[in-house]
Amino acid sequence: MNMTPVISSNISSIGYENGTLYVSFHHGGLYAYAGVSESVYNELMSAPSHGKYLAAHIKGIYPYSKIR
Repeated sequence: MNMTPVISSNISSIGYENGTLYVSFHHGGLYAYAGVSESVYNELMSAPSHGKYLAAHIKGIYPYSKIR
């Protein structure tokens, strides 16, 4: 799975594979969000603010686990 670097004050890179969204933060955490549709991933990637989109449409909605 490839992680795509993004320009964000909080997020360093984003990846997507088989319904799982991977988000790596500048502070060092890597999180996997399960059950995310490809359309939500595409909206996140095209959002003017990746962090705001993540907070409004992904956090608290999809189950997640911290990978590292």
